[in-house]
Amino acid sequence: MDILVVGGGIGGLTLALHLKASGLSCRIHVSEAVSEFKPLGVGINMLPHAMRELSQLGLATALRKVGVEPREFAYFTHHGQFILSEPCGLNAGYDWPHFSIHRGDLHKVLYDAFVERIGPSSLTFGERCIGFEQDGGSVSAQFVDGNGRSLPSRRADILIACDGIHSAVRKQLYPLEGEPVFHGINMWRGVTRAKPFLTGASITRIGGLFTTGKLLFYPIRNNIDGDGNQLINWVVEFFSDKYEPADWSRLGDVNEVLAHFESWRFDWFDPPTIMRNADFVLTYPMVDRDPIAQWTFDRVTLLGDAAHPMYPRGGNGGAQSILDAAALTRHLVKAASPLEALRAYEAERLAPTRAIVLQNRTAPPDLIIDTVEQRANKQKFDRLEDVISREELMAISQNYQQVAGWDRASLKAKTV
Repeated sequence: MDILVVGGGIGGLTLALHLKASGLSCRIHVSEAVSEFKPLGVGINMLPHAMRELSQLGLATALRKVGVEPREFAYFTHHGQFILSEPCGLNAGYDWPHFSIHRGDLHKVLYDAFVERIGPSSLTFGERCIGFEQDGGSVSAQFVDGNGRSLPSRRADILIACDGIHSAVRKQLYPLEGEPVFHGINMWRGVTRAKPFLTGASITRIGGLFTTGKLLFYPIRNNIDGDGNQLINWVVEFFSDKYEPADWSRLGDVNEVLAHFESWRFDWFDPPTIMRNADFVLTYPMVDRDPIAQWTFDRVTLLGDAAHPMYPRGGNGGAQSILDAAALTRHLVKAASPLEALRAYEAERLAPTRAIVLQNRTAPPDLIIDTVEQRANKQKFDRLEDVISREELMAISQNYQQVAGWDRASLKAKTV
């Protein structure tokens, strides 16, 4: 069986590695639009549901070498008042770790494994898919190079579109869908070299998006200079009417929002200084797409952001593409035919990812902070217990984990 994977990002490379590890009799080819891989982006979290799959691929050791294993999720009001700390990963009793890592480092681990296990000749750079045709026996994808010149088409038994939020394959399947959905929220992201804060391994949320504006900080590399400094990933989410098409590499200006956060200085952390001292700043709109009713069309299916682009919240953007890849591989191994496998994959993954897309819009983990800020009228409180109980805080957290599929009970059920 010939399998054509369009897109060599996290989802595409993970799919190829799973297919290779499965022992399935197939030939895998990955077509990638860029001319070479570069360390794009900033931080990403690989929570236990994603690490379960990456660990089965034997990648946990390599990821541990380049990432940070966080100890806790920590929540604070915009006054710097403590709300909640939750252990994470192995510290929380999971069977798999949790890593905070530079997206470029994660991608390099996947690509190095691809080259070693599958071979560099199975990935072609500089091929941008612009469409496909299929008949009863095969599917053929059309490509252009970086200058828009036509390239030879590629034929396969099935085509898996891992070509992201601007997927050409999805556009052909849904020509009237239009641009990604923008709800008036923009994001600024950066990385800063700084001393550790809190535990030195804390994923720290400060302020609620819907009440005060949101900050997020966590380390993604340890001891980067021999003096104990870390590379700190930070994120700002803020309501803004400014909209530019989503481009993960667009440089931004933190001064557009820095004034709003200048007073957010605490005895345990200084967010404005971290933001101001960034190595670089990226900016893009918070966009997703409305869930669709069908991913699979005969010999073609969608995966990752091509199937279910979602807000990058709660460690689920890249993670869900990894879960997609594992599920699709399982069905290709056990199904009677490739077409049956693609339909079964869609049946398994469509509803869960739809739920996460909608949850990330309205009730991400930050709902914990927004709830406290609203009840306290954005004022300092004397006792948190007078505002909200720990039981209610934990219920909000557990609800998100269950929707996203990384609560301990769900993961344990998948292993028995």
